[in-house]
Amino acid sequence: MVILRLRGDYMKILRIISIFLALTITLPVLLLIYLGLFIYKSPQAFSSRFLDSIILTLVSSAIAVMLEFFLFTPLAYYLARENDALIDSLVDIPASIPHPIVGVALVLLGSPATPIGAFLNTIGIRFFDTFLGLTSALILVSAPVYIKTAKSYFESMNEWPEIFSYSLGVSRLKTFIFVVLPISIKGLLNATLISIARAMSEFGSVAIVAYYVLDYPFRGLSPASVLIYEYFSYYGPQTAVTASSILIIIGLIIILTTRIIEQLSKKELKRI
Repeated sequence: MVILRLRGDYMKILRIISIFLALTITLPVLLLIYLGLFIYKSPQAFSSRFLDSIILTLVSSAIAVMLEFFLFTPLAYYLARENDALIDSLVDIPASIPHPIVGVALVLLGSPATPIGAFLNTIGIRFFDTFLGLTSALILVSAPVYIKTAKSYFESMNEWPEIFSYSLGVSRLKTFIFVVLPISIKGLLNATLISIARAMSEFGSVAIVAYYVLDYPFRGLSPASVLIYEYFSYYGPQTAVTASSILIIIGLIIILTTRIIEQLSKKELKRI
């Protein structure tokens, strides 16, 4: 009883410390929202240009994450079932390097000065200041987040439905498509939302490879994070803070949705 009481007191103290530390992390963000929406309220942050840049950011992030779902879900499942340290390490590389390097790499990859870039240019594929370059950068920086989150979900799943499927002579591919995927939708949706939040917040790589997007229908627009940097450089903090607040609110909505889906996924996993 004494040990349990001490453990209970310890957990209460730890909870207080945890709340304080969490508030310390979130305080700058909350202050930014307060200043942006209630103090500065810069009209320029509500201009059509910034709203269009948010649409560009949302569309490019959504497309990037949809491609990640189709391309990297099998990889996440493979890593969850097989202990492949080499591939697991390769997946971590884009997340472990400064993101401006990702932008530089894409610019060089599409440059006519390189053999690969010269070939890509002959077939009309360009990365610099294009929607393709923006989406490619977002995939490179957010795919590791999607893969790791989806992998963790697959690892937490009960494997008995798969084992039962194998015992009936069903192949691993069909088991993955018709057994694993249908019961993983909520978990994978959670992974996509976390990944899209990461993609929306990207600045370093997109500022290099797609500072402006010159493709229709986004011709002349910058991603929201780049435009906020531009506002801060040219107009000072008022406009940048208000614009940041709007983007933060959108991110918070995505995070809240993610938490709801995560709780639903946990309840579903307990039933499986």
